[in-house]
Amino acid sequence: MTGSIFALSSGRPPAGIAVIRISGSQAKQALEALAGRIPPPRTVSLALLTDPRDGSAIDRGLILWLPGPSTVTGEDMAELHCHGGRAVIAAVEDALSHIDGLRRAEAGEFTRRAFENGRMDLNAVEGLSDLLAAETQTQRRSALFMAEGHFSGKIAGWRTRLLQLSAMVEAALDFSDEDDVPADGIEADIAARMATLRNEVALALAAPSAERLRDGIRLVLAGPPNAGKSTLLNALAGREAAIVSNVAGTTRDRIEVPAAIGGIAFLLTDTAGLRSETNDPVEAIGIGRAKAALDAADLILWLGEAHDLPRADAILVAAQADRMRADRPGVPLSAVTGEGMDRLVALLLERASMLVPGTQDYALHDRQRRHIGRIAAHLDAAIGHYVNMLLVAEELRLARGVVDELTGLAGTEDMLDQLFSGFCIGK
Repeated sequence: MTGSIFALSSGRPPAGIAVIRISGSQAKQALEALAGRIPPPRTVSLALLTDPRDGSAIDRGLILWLPGPSTVTGEDMAELHCHGGRAVIAAVEDALSHIDGLRRAEAGEFTRRAFENGRMDLNAVEGLSDLLAAETQTQRRSALFMAEGHFSGKIAGWRTRLLQLSAMVEAALDFSDEDDVPADGIEADIAARMATLRNEVALALAAPSAERLRDGIRLVLAGPPNAGKSTLLNALAGREAAIVSNVAGTTRDRIEVPAAIGGIAFLLTDTAGLRSETNDPVEAIGIGRAKAALDAADLILWLGEAHDLPRADAILVAAQADRMRADRPGVPLSAVTGEGMDRLVALLLERASMLVPGTQDYALHDRQRRHIGRIAAHLDAAIGHYVNMLLVAEELRLARGVVDELTGLAGTEDMLDQLFSGFCIGK
C-alpha cells in the first residue's frame, strides 16, 4: 500500500461534525490546497475550505496539521473537521480525490500504516479491532486495555529478557576463558533466569479467552420437560425469545439467544426437556443436542432434581416457586413473578466474573494463546538442555522468533490482510 490516503473517519452522515483524515507525504499539500494555508502543528484553526480546481467554497471548518512521525500512522497527517452533511462530505472527498498522489483509503489502511510504521504492534491492532466491535462494557474495557499496549509491553519485556539470556549463553560459549566472564555458575544462573521467565509466560496463559468474551459466556438452561426453562430464558433475555407452553416437549431444538447481563455478554441456550425415554424421534434428536450443549456449556442452570445435576458446578434452580413447594433445594425462583431473579443474576455474574477479564485486564485471542504456548515450550526445552549451551542458544533463538510472530514483526501477509479488512474505511 503506497501513496497518500484520505477517508471519512467519523460516523456515517448526516451528522453534526464530519472528520476527514489524510495521511502520507501529500497530506500537507492537500491541506494547503483546500485551506489555503498550513496552521501551526497540532493547533486547531478555523478555515474556509475551497475546491482547488475552481476556488469555489465548500465549507467553513476546523483544520489540523500533524507532522510525522509522531502521529497515529507514523506519517504526516492532516484532519478536516467540517459539517457532517452528505453534500459537504461528498464535495470535500471529491476535491481530495483530484489531488495528485492522493487516493481513497482501503478498509483498515490507516491502522495498517500505523502497524507497518511501528506505531502499534499486532496485539494492539487486535485490541483496536475488538474495541470497534465491543457491545458490552466488559468487552470495551478488555479491548481498550489491549489496544493501549498493556499486553504488548509485557511481550516487549519478554523479548528483552530473551535477548539478555542469549547474550549470556553466547558469553558462556565464546568467552568462558576470558577473565571478565565468570565461568563458575553461569549455566545455573542462565537456567534460573529461564525458569523465572518460563513461569511468567505460563502465567500469562491464565488470561480469559477473547473468543468467550466476544461470543458470550455459554449459559445453558436444562432440565426435564415443563421445568420452566423457556420462561426463565425469556426473563433473562428481557424479551419473548422462546415459546412458552404447558405442552411437554414444546422445545425440541436448542434456542440460542445473545444477551448482555450486568455488562457481560452471554449466549443463553434453551434446550429440549431431558427424559430417559421418548417415542418421538424428533424429540430424541433434541435431547441429544441438549446433552451436547451441556458438554460445551460454561455455566449451567439446572431446573431439575438435585440428584440429577449434570455437572458438579451446575447452579441448581428451584424454578416455578410461585406454584411449587417451598422446601426444594436450590435457588428459589419464579420467572413469572420475578421472585429470586436478583439473587440468580447476582450468582451468575459472580460465576461469570471468573471467566472474563477484570476491570484492569485483557483477554487473549486463540492466536495469542498458541504463540505463548510455543514460547513456553521452547523455554522448557532450553531448561531441559541447560548443560548444553548450543541447544539452549537454539531454543532461545526459536523463542524470540515466536515473540516476533506474536507482535507481528514476522508473520504471513494473508493473516494481516484478513485482520485489517475487518476495519472500517476510515480506521
